[in-house]
Amino acid sequence: MALEIRICAPEEFVAALTPIWHYFGAVPNDEDAEKLGRVLPTERVHVAIEDGKVVGGAGAYRFDTTVPGGAQVPTAGVMAVGVLPTHRRRGVLRGLMRKELDDIHEWGEPLATLYASEGAIYRRYGYGPASISGDFILPRASASFYAAPPAVGSTRMVSLDQALELMPPIYDCAAAETPGMLSRSRDWWEVRRLATGPWSKGDQMRVVLDIDGRPEAYALYSIESEMVHGISRSVLQVREAIGSTPAGMREIWRFILDVDWIERVRAAFIPPDHPLFLLLTEPRRMEYVAGEALWCRLVDVGAALSARGYGEGDPVVLDVVDEFCPWNEGRWEVGAAGVDRTKSEADLRLGVDMLGSVYLGGFTFADLDRAGRVELLRDGAVARADALFRSDRHPWCPEIF
Repeated sequence: MALEIRICAPEEFVAALTPIWHYFGAVPNDEDAEKLGRVLPTERVHVAIEDGKVVGGAGAYRFDTTVPGGAQVPTAGVMAVGVLPTHRRRGVLRGLMRKELDDIHEWGEPLATLYASEGAIYRRYGYGPASISGDFILPRASASFYAAPPAVGSTRMVSLDQALELMPPIYDCAAAETPGMLSRSRDWWEVRRLATGPWSKGDQMRVVLDIDGRPEAYALYSIESEMVHGISRSVLQVREAIGSTPAGMREIWRFILDVDWIERVRAAFIPPDHPLFLLLTEPRRMEYVAGEALWCRLVDVGAALSARGYGEGDPVVLDVVDEFCPWNEGRWEVGAAGVDRTKSEADLRLGVDMLGSVYLGGFTFADLDRAGRVELLRDGAVARADALFRSDRHPWCPEIF
């Protein structure tokens, strides 16, 4: 029987999740589907059917992503992509990606983002690494700040209902000026950020920091408690720490690093321009390990480029190669005055995956040039492109999805 790829029916939702759950050593159930369904409608899930059975699935959240310049671009957050091991190497994944990208384009979402389980998979479909983030584990004994301003503000533990009221405005303020951050609905907060998953260790702690009577930062964390011969070996796991102001960000981390009875503080999804690198007396004690984080795919090159802000300078003409989504192929003139198709001679030629790498500001055209990932067609074009695409912040998405 031929492979069929289509939108998931409601009764197929659990089966659509089964392929990806398998690779995490679990089997989805109705409760999993009910929770996830609050942020992932079945009409945004694709299934691959063979002999009447679901053998693969792929989902796409709907949210907005902040891009350089401050605009929030409609985005498909690709997730839950999986094929049963019994059906690998049969073109199932390619078929799912083909249908998903066609539908994302039809839905009018210019951007698709994801966290890649294996980078080699998604490059084939036009995704490029767009940001860097890292993990650290910091001994609390080495967590002192160097010449930091005196502490300000006060912290308080809050209930779940209070967190739902106080934390979203802080997050939204930070997201408005940080490329890569995604919009969050109330359901997203309840299902994804303020819920404790089956793999979590320890209860979630919720803290809000007030400065001059205004909430300016929050932290979500848990404590993996361990005592050895009466000595604490406990680890504080930071799930998220966000400030709406520089002072708020500094003070919420001061609070985290001062929690008693903690031997080490562990955190993930920390961008390379995080203030801790300049606040800590010895930042190397974090043993920071970085890798690629968010991957970006321009589904509609014209709309995505038009939504982004640009610096001053002469326009640059990009010859974009996109075999998987041929509607994007061709020459695009990009400048402070706008973006449009053009018949003018190109300055640079690059694949749509590499355009995704520079789109959020995580990489530069000079980075691409040094890696041999862009073809220089006119002298000086790399510098001109970087002047236009410049961003003063590294893109950051503080959560995996």
